[in-house]
Amino acid sequence: MSSYSTVSPTSDKVVWIFNHYAETPHGSGGGRHYNLAKELKKHGWRATIVSASTVHPKGTQRFAFRGASCQTNEDGIEFVWVKVPDYHGSEMRRAFNMIVYFFQALRVMLWRSTERPNVVIGSSVHPLAALAALIVARKWRVPFVFEVRDLWPQTLIDMGKISSGGFMARAMRGLERILYGSAERIITLLPKANCYIEEFGVPKEKIIWIPNGANLEEWEVEKSPGSSDSFNVVYFGSHGAANGLDTLLDAIEIIKNKGYGNRIFFRLIGDGPLKPHLRAKAQQLDLQNIFFYDQVTRDEVPSLAAEADAFIICVNNLPGLYRFGVSMNKIFEYMAAGRPIVIASAAANNPVAEAGAGITVAPGVPEDLAQGILSMAALPEETRIEMGNAGRREVQNKYSFQKLGNDLCGILNYLTDRP
Repeated sequence: MSSYSTVSPTSDKVVWIFNHYAETPHGSGGGRHYNLAKELKKHGWRATIVSASTVHPKGTQRFAFRGASCQTNEDGIEFVWVKVPDYHGSEMRRAFNMIVYFFQALRVMLWRSTERPNVVIGSSVHPLAALAALIVARKWRVPFVFEVRDLWPQTLIDMGKISSGGFMARAMRGLERILYGSAERIITLLPKANCYIEEFGVPKEKIIWIPNGANLEEWEVEKSPGSSDSFNVVYFGSHGAANGLDTLLDAIEIIKNKGYGNRIFFRLIGDGPLKPHLRAKAQQLDLQNIFFYDQVTRDEVPSLAAEADAFIICVNNLPGLYRFGVSMNKIFEYMAAGRPIVIASAAANNPVAEAGAGITVAPGVPEDLAQGILSMAALPEETRIEMGNAGRREVQNKYSFQKLGNDLCGILNYLTDRP
């Protein structure tokens, strides 16, 4: 990032960020863009975040309003909520929800009269969100920045959801080329995604890595006093196909059968399409030491995390999917919380291992995951404390939103201040 300056602009500049699933700190999803916007504000940038009226992954409405959109203000960060339909429990309705977001975002932002942008960012939580941002940037004749999160359609291909030669993949590949070719800069959350993006003829210097991160101030919560007779393992996040929670339940059964079911307890906090299946499976396996909790808001998470002795992350064994790395919100938030982590992953990067913040095991192997959890529980408390401290130090050095916001500010300043 040394070629970009973070010197504050002489006057306020405006960036519009299109992210279908963006959340406020009082919401339940990812807070990446809210936290980045807060940092940009310190450097003279005003951010408007264009999100949807539905809460992801539930697909239910966050609040009622009339018209195509409404606005709220969160600590000086403006959110524009565009009206989209519910999609709870239906993949077809979720796809329709994405299409409606695209048209509603265009309807609202193409003729917005209260301000004009200096830069527009489109985040590929799905490609149509980024396409809407590109069209708006072209209308206002300002730079377009493409933020690549999942690699569409490659992620769907690697997960086996679509065929690489099918119509859907070819159509999405064409859109992908347009977005890469039109972007002034490409931000990737995955550390090795440049290897993929460069195959489209994109110059290496055009690609910038700005991963997910955490706000350390939000995670300065004292550990809740627990019982020396129990060990609490906590999972926050989505209960979906990509989260490897079936493997976790199989590992919990192994732990129970080894006689630790009355000492090691598991809390799964969140929502997602597989949650009913996971509840039923836990009942079928007679897992008395696992507890399911509803999704909570982001500002509730730190105090709940303070009750954990360790956190868990497990993904499916899909080496093709993770060959460009991972950048899950929960990795950095767990590390910021100062607790050790058991991670089941073979991705191209492993922030937990790099920091010395936990134990790594192979993905998709219940026996390995069970042994990793048992090994963590058997460690002396001072060793687990040091692992937690190592994670916080790593966030401070590499993954704090203060640093990541400075990096983003440098890019935006370069695009708007160049001759």
